[in-house]
Amino acid sequence: MAKARLKLVSRRTRRLRKSTRRIPKGVIHVQAGFNNTIVTVTDVRGQVVSSSSAGNCGFRGTRKSSPFAAETTAVTAIRTVVMQRAEVLIKGAGLGRDAALRAISQSGIRLTFVRDVTPLPHNGCRPPKKRRV
Repeated sequence: MAKARLKLVSRRTRRLRKSTRRIPKGVIHVQAGFNNTIVTVTDVRGQVVSSSSAGNCGFRGTRKSSPFAAETTAVTAIRTVVMQRAEVLIKGAGLGRDAALRAISQSGIRLTFVRDVTPLPHNGCRPPKKRRV
C-alpha cells in the first residue's frame, strides 16, 4: 500500500514584477563605487520601482567597474519604467558615474536636475598617532 504524499504548499508568495510601471515623475539614484554601479529608480515618495546593478547585468570581476557596465545598468533599470520627468542623484566617485548619466539622458527622459550627493567628511576620522622610530 503506497503512502499518500502531502503536497507542500509554499507559505511565501513571490511577487511577480510588472512588465512596465507608469509614473509621471521619478528619482533615479546612481551609486557609482569603485567596484560596482547600482542604479535605482524610485517614485517621488521614495518607493523603489526598479533597480539594477552591474553584477545583476552579468558583469563579473573588473568589468563590473567599467563605464560600459554602468551604461548597461542604467538602461536596464530604466527599461521597466515609463516616466516623463526625473531627478538624478549621483553618489560615489567610480568610473561609471558619467557613463550612467549619459545613458539616462539619452533614454528620452526629461531631467529636471542632476545633483551630486557624494558624502564628504567635514573633518573626518582622527588620524593615527605619530610614528616613532
